[in-house]
Formats: sequence, C-alpha cells, structure tokens
Amino acid sequence: MERKIIAIGGGEIKNKTTLKIDEYVVSLAKKNAGERRANALFIGTASHDSMPYFNSFRKTYTSVFDVKAEVGLIVYGEMDVDRIAMKIENADVIYIGGGDTVFMLDKWKETGLDKLILSAYERGKIIVGLSAGAICWFTDMYTDYAIMRGESSEYVLKKGLGILPNAMCPHFNEREEDFTRAVINAKIPFSYAVENDCALEFTDGTLTKVISSGGKAFTVEYTDQGVKKTEIL
Repeated sequence: MERKIIAIGGGEIKNKTTLKIDEYVVSLAKKNAGERRANALFIGTASHDSMPYFNSFRKTYTSVFDVKAEVGLIVYGEMDVDRIAMKIENADVIYIGGGDTVFMLDKWKETGLDKLILSAYERGKIIVGLSAGAICWFTDMYTDYAIMRGESSEYVLKKGLGILPNAMCPHFNEREEDFTRAVINAKIPFSYAVENDCALEFTDGTLTKVISSGGKAFTVEYTDQGVKKTEIL
C-alpha cells in the first residue's frame, strides 16, 4: 500500500484558505473508505489540543465534505493512548494541526503517540499536516518554537522525525528572508520551502504533487555561488 504525507505550508482552515488542499485530501480519504463514510482524525497536540481549532477542522471536513471528524486528545490526559490507537485504526486520514512543533514531538514521545502515528503511516494511512504538523516529518524543521515560548526572537532549525529527507520551511511567504539567511549560515544543501495555502504530497518518500490553494512551493539549494530558489511546478 502507498504511504502518503501531505505537508501544508500554512493557512487558516477556519477561514477555509486551504479548501482546495482539503478537497484533495478528502478525495483520497473517500477513495480509501470505499462504500463507507470516510473518517478523519484530527490531532492538535501542537496547539495544546485546542478545541476551537478542532471545531474549525470539523466545520470544513464534516460540514463541507461530509467526512466524519474525530479528535485525539493527549495533552491533558483526556484520552488514554489505547483509545487514540482505536481512533487511528478507524481513520482514513490523520490530520496533524499546527502550533509548537517541539512540544508536540516531546509529548508524542512521552506518551508513545509517535510510534502509533508512524505505524499508521507505514500501514498506508494518509497523513496530512499543516505547519508544525508538516515540518515534523522531515530531517530538519525550520520552526518558530523558541519565539512562541518567548525564549528568542529567532527561528531555529531542529531535528524532525526524519521520515522525509532534507529540511522544510513552512510559511515561506512570511519567512523567506530569515530562512535564506539560515540556509547560508548552516549550509543546508537542500530544502523544501512552502508558502501558506500550498502543500507538497510525498508518496513512499518521493515528491509526487504540488497542491495549491493560492500559495507556491520551492526548493532551496545552498551552493558555492549562493542560494538557488526554484519553484516546484
């Protein structure tokens, strides 16, 4: 079975700016579900399990696309891991929301949720992530976690799960100048840079599609001659 990760650079599901991407995700989920109603599991660990965020997700996936929306809550102990494991098993797509990437990965490791999600990916569950939920799959993540925590005014590179090679920068339309400087300073050989309202689809670890709801995606390469930015079409 194919393994898919759809990495969304950013956007506001509440305001439906990612709707074309969500429509594509739903088409995959419904294909996977066949005759039964498709099921989408929202995991909002990075936003500290924000219920308004989940409600915005549900208003798109259920109200617009008639997909059953479930939520996996791990931050405050509302659900045990076995219950979330059942939700993962029933899901056609697992959607990882944005927020504090490092907090999310630490909480997943602490609870064992990381192993459940990685196992689901290996079994062919469609994985979708926005911002923090997108960059976590790569070897390196360009993240604002230190800014969010008030520890620094700088974006930083942190190690991700390494399921997908190279680095990823989300919100590239907002962070291009900062990320270009980071590429030069760290001599990052190859990165993906994705604007808000744009997504990259990886199938079995290989980039297979760009899905745009208005944004663009680029590769960024560090060379002796400088930084080369190329739009992915």
